Amino acid sequence: MLRLDKNLLDNALELIQQGVNKGYFPGATVAIGDRKGVYVVRQYGKACIYPSIADLDKDTLYDLASLTKVVGTTTLFMKFLEMGLVTLDDRVEEYMPKFSCGKKSQIRLFNLLTHTSGLPAYLPLYKMCCDYNDVIRCIGDVNLEYDPGTKVVYSDLGFILLRYILEKAGHASFERLCDTYVFKPMGMENTCFNPKTKNVAATEIDINTGRVLIGKCHDENGRFLSGISGHAGLFSNICDLINFCNMLINRGTILEGRFLSIPAFEMMTRNYTAGLNEDRGIGWCVKGSGGRISSGGDLVSPSAFGHTGFTGTSIWVDIPHNIYIILLTNRVHPSRRNDSIIRFRRVFHNAVLSSIVDD
Repeated sequence: MLRLDKNLLDNALELIQQGVNKGYFPGATVAIGDRKGVYVVRQYGKACIYPSIADLDKDTLYDLASLTKVVGTTTLFMKFLEMGLVTLDDRVEEYMPKFSCGKKSQIRLFNLLTHTSGLPAYLPLYKMCCDYNDVIRCIGDVNLEYDPGTKVVYSDLGFILLRYILEKAGHASFERLCDTYVFKPMGMENTCFNPKTKNVAATEIDINTGRVLIGKCHDENGRFLSGISGHAGLFSNICDLINFCNMLINRGTILEGRFLSIPAFEMMTRNYTAGLNEDRGIGWCVKGSGGRISSGGDLVSPSAFGHTGFTGTSIWVDIPHNIYIILLTNRVHPSRRNDSIIRFRRVFHNAVLSSIVDD
């Protein structure tokens, strides 16, 4: 049976303190667990270092950034798929008539979820549009940059559309749907958009106001959308994400029973784009077997899946090695110019995986 060697794991965790000391990120919270539960939870550094110092604890919320795509949007989609409200083969034009012409008519929800839609990676919608409905119209008018299904281009636009589509399918606001079908069933009581608590890790200094963002969505498009979007906007803490990862490492099971069926879980985490330029599951990144660089490091299994957030957050789940790793940092505080987290993630994940031994 695989287990974690405590001394080796302590060496891996020491890397986080070194990351704080070297200025890779002001603060970090980490959790490592397996099918039986959480193995270790620790905090390092500070929640805020400018303009004042603030401590962090296990309840501190982090801006999840693009982890919103998997914790919220993808998981809600999977629940709706099981309920018969959506399918991967649904065409976007069924929800948005502007996608009924040309090659846009080929785009399926599968393409949005695997980032193979042909849509651009990004547009500064907060500069181009006047409100949410205008954002949806703008995305509907955009020209495709490649034929759907021919390559992977990680796109926020696809997940902004997924919010709109899931709201239409669920006949309620995205915020309410996520809370009802995802967060409450898993006991994720603190996961939310637009948090009310002050115990939130700081992110970047807003160039418009000169104030540090604390509890406000760091992503400009997400902030323009009132902090609620399918691509960014969620805040959560380590305790809630442990609940979420316990579900994942147990292939869809939670304490109260089954949250996702085994077929749905297997479908979500399968590698659909092995022949393209990136390895993607439904919403999730997949390590794959092609030797590509992965934020999960070099040692995770080919079937391991995970995701990152621009603010410095990440989740990786490796079922064959019976381990999940949650790393929450506020690396964009006080500036996004610091990108040391990119290499650090790989180094840290390698060190954690290296602590696995066989009894």
